[in-house]
Amino acid sequence: MKRYRQTFEEIEASLSRIESSWMDAHAGEVITILKGMPVKKRYKAQDIMALLDINFTIGFTVIRLFMDQSKDEFVPNLTAALGEQGALRGSGVKCYKACKVEYVAALIEMGLAKKMTEAVNRPLHWFDAITERLKGGRGSATKGQARGRDMENFVEGIVRSVFRPEQVAIRCRFTGATGISTEKADFAIPSASDPAILIEVKAYGATGSKQTDVLGDIARIVDQKRHDTVFILVTDGVTWKQRSNDLRKLVALQNEGKILRIYTKLMAQDLKEDLETLKLENEL
Repeated sequence: MKRYRQTFEEIEASLSRIESSWMDAHAGEVITILKGMPVKKRYKAQDIMALLDINFTIGFTVIRLFMDQSKDEFVPNLTAALGEQGALRGSGVKCYKACKVEYVAALIEMGLAKKMTEAVNRPLHWFDAITERLKGGRGSATKGQARGRDMENFVEGIVRSVFRPEQVAIRCRFTGATGISTEKADFAIPSASDPAILIEVKAYGATGSKQTDVLGDIARIVDQKRHDTVFILVTDGVTWKQRSNDLRKLVALQNEGKILRIYTKLMAQDLKEDLETLKLENEL
């Protein structure tokens, strides 16, 4: 395959916006439960129990939204409130099923019933306020995950159009040059045990540490792979423009030959053609 020396300007010009929705199946079920909740002047233990009995996982999210706490904040608080039962069984569904009365009592002690009553009877439409918490908290993480999945699916479609299914290992740990250690990669071709081609996919719709993390991910793959194993990076997202120094470092790695080539969605045809060339060269 022809050698490339890419430029920052070339990659920057091909970046495109990656759209994704904050709404996934879990969020949809949460909203369905919220819409079906009866509006009451006062909520009691049986109302909380009804939420958890319908679907514990969904009900647990609804409760966290009323409490306005993240999972990392809420779980240890509830575990502590459960006392001996929390220490023994944690705060999940097993604990709830084992001691429903005590579980709900702990939630009431934490102020849940009061917060439900205040939220539902607030002049501002309670449903909109609770939904915004879902969107702003869990939803922001879901959007990031959805962007990554969509990008991986996009690349997978191209890869599978070139190689046979049994030649494509997806989201695997490939065997490194020493034959002992392993490292993660999104695609290894024709196998994870002896890859001739490695592909890593990164997509971003917002700035943050995750964009810098890609440098570490790339370095680990470069360190582990055989020198004659081709390594390809597919990335996109206009917010790379706000992290231009990190993008320049990726381009520098490509110029050093540690990455064969960097592709974006707009370069999909180039990616397919280059994979077809690599398939012939590696007799795959």
